[in-house]
Amino acid sequence: MTGPLEGVRILDMTSNFMGPYASLLLADMGAEVCKIESPEGDTTRKVGPSRTPGMGAIFLHLNRNKRSLVLDLKKPSGINALRQMVRSADVLLYSLRPKTMAKLGLSYEDVRQLNPRILYCGAFGFGQNGPYADRPAYDDLIQAAVGMPVLQSRKSGPPAYVATAIADRVVGMATSNAVAMALYRREKTGVGQSVSVPMFETFAHFVMGDHLYGHTFVPPIGDWGYARMMTPERRPYRTLDGYVGAQVYTDRHWQRFFEISGHAEMASDPRYADIHGRTRHIGELYAFLARTFETKTTADWVKLLGEADVPIIEMNTPEQLLEDPHMAAVGFFSKQEHPSEGTIRTIGIAQQWSESPPALRYPAPRLGEHSEQLLTEYGFTDEEVRLLLSSGGAQALMQHEISNLEGGNHA
Repeated sequence: MTGPLEGVRILDMTSNFMGPYASLLLADMGAEVCKIESPEGDTTRKVGPSRTPGMGAIFLHLNRNKRSLVLDLKKPSGINALRQMVRSADVLLYSLRPKTMAKLGLSYEDVRQLNPRILYCGAFGFGQNGPYADRPAYDDLIQAAVGMPVLQSRKSGPPAYVATAIADRVVGMATSNAVAMALYRREKTGVGQSVSVPMFETFAHFVMGDHLYGHTFVPPIGDWGYARMMTPERRPYRTLDGYVGAQVYTDRHWQRFFEISGHAEMASDPRYADIHGRTRHIGELYAFLARTFETKTTADWVKLLGEADVPIIEMNTPEQLLEDPHMAAVGFFSKQEHPSEGTIRTIGIAQQWSESPPALRYPAPRLGEHSEQLLTEYGFTDEEVRLLLSSGGAQALMQHEISNLEGGNHA
């Protein structure tokens, strides 16, 4: 077995971050993901440092365990080829706006006629029943739309985005979950279906589960924003020689911390004796933590609080994370020889499965690297592949590029 989704065929029409992250998670679990790209390729091929054109760092991490097929959907032969492939696929995953899919003749009604069992999953910006249905959506836009920068401003000044593509990746994860659940239902019933995963609503659910807070009740019985997360004092704590992350949270944690810090009397103060009081005074408590942590070294605090079973960990830089002893022990970061990029560092699959362990099977593909192979697997004859390539409806990796790959040219 190469993962719990071994044998599942996914036609992946997504690009950029969100959709490819969803298909990455499915590919890591063993699904055979056919990455359908335009002749220009996925936009992330050009994002970040690269050794060869079209193989940027971001693309390498988002598209491992996938194979690339170039189809020109502006040409009838390209559309016809995709429609033929739909007949034997399990999942069609797309991130185009639904109206664009309909114009291509790839609406759910169109696709279902070709394959009634197919799971047709769209990950796009906004639910189609609202006034924003046709708007474009990117991570920054969705963070802004759900108020994430305003939440950040409560802590750090002017509104600011979170320093990762959090909306793309959260919604990508939700999309992979939706596909897996739809596959389970099809196994039970034999029936395919259409599933929509809109970014705006999905990310709003993620954020507002914490921050609807007092407005959960009608009329409100408190402000919006989870107080502990919103206080500006919630940050890593400076020590004498570095920083730590500490989560002093339960009654027991606080009692032990007060004792270790030499302020045992604070445990009986009504403001701090239980979680309700602490939540109301969380800013001053976190300020107290900040002052206290500055009095000892990181190693001292890790030892003291570790022995007291108060959650604490050293703060890593990205460089230190690569050398973290736990990460080294579980083999999370490793090195892999890529056929065109030479030695690259890979990010591990965090999950462990006893019976169907997933694996790193394919490195991220060159544009069109597997076009001929995939078309053949989906039932095209050699002559049909030749005609499709000659029409421009499909494109394959150029022969001189293949020779360079085989020769180990990493220039």
